[in-house]
Amino acid sequence: MKIPKIKVTAIISFSLLGSIVFSQDTKADSIYVREHYEKIEQLIPMRDGTKLFTSIYIPKDKSQNYPVLLNRTPYTVAPYGTDYKKSLGNFPAEMREGFIFVYQDVRGKWMSEGVFEDVRPTNKSKNKKAFDESTDTYDTLEWLSKNLKNYNKKAGIYGISYPGFYSTVSLINSHPTLKAVSPQAPVTDWFIGDDFHRNGVLYLNDSFRFMSTFGVNRPHPITPDQGPKPINYPIKDIYRFNLEAGSVKELKDKYFQNNIKFYNDIFAHPNYDEFWQERNPLVNLTDVKPAVMTVAGFFDAEDAWGAFATYKAIEKQNPKANNVLVAGPWFHGGWVRSKGDTFGDMQFDNPTGEYYQQNIELPFFNYYLKGKGDYKPTEAHIFISGSNEWKQFESWPPKNTTTKKMYLQENGKITFDQPKAPNSFDEYVADPNNPVPFQGGVLETRSREYMVDDQRFASTRPDVMVYQTDVLDSDITLTGPIINHLFVSSTGTDADYLVKLIDVYPEDTPKFNGKLMGGYQNLIRGEIMRGKYRNSYEKPEALIPNEKTSVTYSMPDVGHTFKKGHRIMIQVQNSWYPLADRNPQQFMNVYEATAKDFLKQTQRIYHDSYIEVPVLNN
Repeated sequence: MKIPKIKVTAIISFSLLGSIVFSQDTKADSIYVREHYEKIEQLIPMRDGTKLFTSIYIPKDKSQNYPVLLNRTPYTVAPYGTDYKKSLGNFPAEMREGFIFVYQDVRGKWMSEGVFEDVRPTNKSKNKKAFDESTDTYDTLEWLSKNLKNYNKKAGIYGISYPGFYSTVSLINSHPTLKAVSPQAPVTDWFIGDDFHRNGVLYLNDSFRFMSTFGVNRPHPITPDQGPKPINYPIKDIYRFNLEAGSVKELKDKYFQNNIKFYNDIFAHPNYDEFWQERNPLVNLTDVKPAVMTVAGFFDAEDAWGAFATYKAIEKQNPKANNVLVAGPWFHGGWVRSKGDTFGDMQFDNPTGEYYQQNIELPFFNYYLKGKGDYKPTEAHIFISGSNEWKQFESWPPKNTTTKKMYLQENGKITFDQPKAPNSFDEYVADPNNPVPFQGGVLETRSREYMVDDQRFASTRPDVMVYQTDVLDSDITLTGPIINHLFVSSTGTDADYLVKLIDVYPEDTPKFNGKLMGGYQNLIRGEIMRGKYRNSYEKPEALIPNEKTSVTYSMPDVGHTFKKGHRIMIQVQNSWYPLADRNPQQFMNVYEATAKDFLKQTQRIYHDSYIEVPVLNN
């Protein structure tokens, strides 16, 4: 089918948390792409007759056959028509290596036909025309295998964030030509750990801003210049904007009404019911045949949880699968979107992004798709921040670790010894009308650097409990998930609990970029949990006022060394605003709350609370 020429002047598309994932100025087409690739646009038919818009870049050199690298995206394959992408693949070296690069608008997005569905569930129907994202991938690869010239019949799939989800589901009943898959920061479970919720707590700022454009209904195929326009925020300070808007219900009623389908779904499904469960692809990752390399950023604000969960699910459910993990000190996509030698105020002494591209991803696809090189992957290729070194492990989490318990004690102390007075506690008042901000200063947008930002702004608040070790007399390296065991009580019937793991720098640390680094409180990991889900995400339970109870939950994996002379700090608080929506601190459907429902409550953190950490043995 011949595709009409489309004039596009400039395209900018945003990821789940506002990071630019595609930027193309068609006036500055890459000379290399034009000289070495020809572009074909095709509407590829799926089994139900729906046609998906696909851009195919084929090497002009016909002296050899090439493998396919497929990227399926909801963020547009633009530029359309006669204009070319500036670069192909995940990074320029991949483009220069030579593959057939295939980009596809997923069903219902941009120039593809059909109706879009967020994190579309796997279809269990035996109807031959029944479809889902895995069948759309299968049908695409089938068409390519039958219609492409100079194709060696070996395909790889990669993608970051939402395209990472489409990479993951390609593993379900995969096409025979699919040989290598790399889910990178994959969207995985939007209730438990990625993007929209963390342990049942709505990620307010990110979900609202993302859905204000991404969630707008598309009645027919469109180009990006015809797409929805962002909201003009009347208050630029995101803290004040959200607080003055009131509850999330009041915010939705004012700006979305009932026009954003997925936000309506969030409100209709406040608990982890079948709607959310069937959108978790992990349970369907069985009989995995392609080689898999999952990539995670330890400091990924969007999808740190999903990457580790994907690797672990494949490992558990496919013990013989060729399945490896790569993780480094990266923001969302930082392994290909940055040099990777710094992030925020952290310095890594290594160009970790460049190392990954040259030594990990390119050899992975070359080996499995071209039979090139002697790629012998380690099970887990991990960059440890703090000590700033790459390490290779035979498993993840590593087996050579010792689990230790850090007890939160009186007078802000942390000890590794069981407390003698477990019924002592710290008490304070948490006011959801004066929530603890997630980052210091006045912010117009949520920065990606909040994941590693200085926490000194929070440690001075009376509603943030601060605990820290003595100065460390030796290095301590943590590798794996952190598990929080909190013993708490509240005068209310619900509360959120946020734990932050922090690296406190020595007082004599030199300035960095003019910033005072002595006593710097470097956030390493933070995660929030809604108290009513402490026993079940499916069946929430009220807290009993003033009764001590246990709230236990895990945080995404870490790989960090707390150096000799530093301290380990834990901060515990009940809000993280407006990153996380506010809890009314009473047992109710939060999506029905209005401003009057947010109540002050007295909170207690008992001193038998502890943080379970995996300490790497020397």
